[in-house]
Amino acid sequence: MKYNIKKYIPKFFVAALMTAPLTSCDDFLSIIPLNDVVLENYWTEEADVTSCVNSCYSQLETADCLKRMLVWGEMRSDNLVTGSGAPLDITQIAEENLLETNGYTKWESFYQCINRCNTVLYYAPSIHEKDPNYTEAELKANIAEVTALRSLCYFYLIRTFRDVPYVTEPSIDDGQDYRVPAMKFDEVLTHIIADCEAIKDDAVRSYGEDSELNSTRITRYAIYALLADMYLWKGDYNRCIEYCDKVIRYKQDEYEEMLQEESSLDVELYGEYPLISEAPGNSAYGGTAYTQIFGKGISFESIFELNFVDSETKQNEMVRDFYGSVSNDAGQLSGPSYFATGVEDGTNTYFRKTDSRFLTNMKENNSTLYIRKYVTEGVSYRTTVTTGGLPTVTETTRGQNVGNWIVYRLTDLILMKAEAQIQLAGNVTEGGSLSQEQESLYRSAFSCVSAVWKRANNKRVATTDTLVYDDYVTSKMSMENLIMDERQRELMFEGKRWFDLVRLCRRDGSNSRMVDKVLPKFKENTAALRIRLSAQDALYYPYNKDELRANPYLVQNPAYNNESITTNE
Repeated sequence: MKYNIKKYIPKFFVAALMTAPLTSCDDFLSIIPLNDVVLENYWTEEADVTSCVNSCYSQLETADCLKRMLVWGEMRSDNLVTGSGAPLDITQIAEENLLETNGYTKWESFYQCINRCNTVLYYAPSIHEKDPNYTEAELKANIAEVTALRSLCYFYLIRTFRDVPYVTEPSIDDGQDYRVPAMKFDEVLTHIIADCEAIKDDAVRSYGEDSELNSTRITRYAIYALLADMYLWKGDYNRCIEYCDKVIRYKQDEYEEMLQEESSLDVELYGEYPLISEAPGNSAYGGTAYTQIFGKGISFESIFELNFVDSETKQNEMVRDFYGSVSNDAGQLSGPSYFATGVEDGTNTYFRKTDSRFLTNMKENNSTLYIRKYVTEGVSYRTTVTTGGLPTVTETTRGQNVGNWIVYRLTDLILMKAEAQIQLAGNVTEGGSLSQEQESLYRSAFSCVSAVWKRANNKRVATTDTLVYDDYVTSKMSMENLIMDERQRELMFEGKRWFDLVRLCRRDGSNSRMVDKVLPKFKENTAALRIRLSAQDALYYPYNKDELRANPYLVQNPAYNNESITTNE
């Protein structure tokens, strides 16, 4: 029997990529070079590049990467507590007993993705010379794609560890030494911003009308979203707003096109922002936005998400383990009880009774607040319930845990814009007066928050609005808190909250506001926790002990040098 060897090479190469980089648990930098013969025979045509690019996405969709996206971005915040059967590593993080032995201080899964991206960047240009079907435009688009993915990985790493080794060469040579010092947070951020700026115009705008790849692959608008986020962290608020507006205008144009083609839409305008309505056409039933965004996935509001919905062979293990399976509400994580206290009688400080995000994202049972976001495929509840108890939420369950994991969506960008505008506007002068420019920025920022809030509470233009501009314009801090609170409600359980709090601390030069928000979830040892969390160094994770042993250039975060420090009194 004759076999087409070339047909099978991509599978072998992807397998090599998955095992060759970072195979040692002792050191992400002890990378086994890829087999020279395999490389020589592999990088010959466009399909080889495509296979390797796909492996970059596959790596991000592994349980190791996904769980870190959630744990690093949310676990230490005021959004999460341990649930049923939480493993020791998660319990220690939840209790702020972070040690250099904790499994979540390991970063090799992200460096594996970085190495795959570096491999594409190294070899793809040579394929353009060998394969006439691989055009220059396709080459540039692939380079833009993996450069953005590499930048996203580094962005996760610096927000978690602060200073990290910055490597841009693939593991292809026995002579390469990957034991390098950690690069400072600001330097890495500058590099990855410059990288994305250099390739943004080469990225694909669209993979075709209605193609799911417009949400599940890197597009130009995904890069804009990443740049907006990175500029927000850099403190370049004008550039942040510029890129937020590019994404928003893209969705506004898409909405206008939809209006011309369809007489009835689930998408409606909230102020100037097109969003999926929870109850389209003022329906008596809500839940449409949740169902489309988190249930079905690849919604109108999606900018970039990791795809599981159409897969028959893989599940979102992060959702299954942390939030609950399709047959069991109990996950290893849950929401703190104060999210539910007083919602029914209107005394809750987080959610109003009408807020769909309370109704659809969580479920209270026997004093446990189960997380349902991403778990259920669809929800429905009556919007006309105004007296008595909360409306009953009917869930549509999935056959498997295949909810897509969203990295960026439209409301995230709208609220980024609001945050940048308030920072740009600055403080209200003594006496409460605003300049004309400040007034414009404050009102625009408030309209961003108002749009997101109105959608969630099923409010429309004609209804009385309980979110009033004059109540928040009294100070910059009041507006900041409004935006932070809305980001918390809107992006809850999406791996954003701890990063938002770290950004707040970096901007304030103090951890005090973060500490005040986080401490209420702890029932004991709060005095020790307040002391520990007040240190700027404590915002970041320690380097894993194995990384320190393998790389002599790494210097442990000072917050974790004293092994006698504990929050257990």
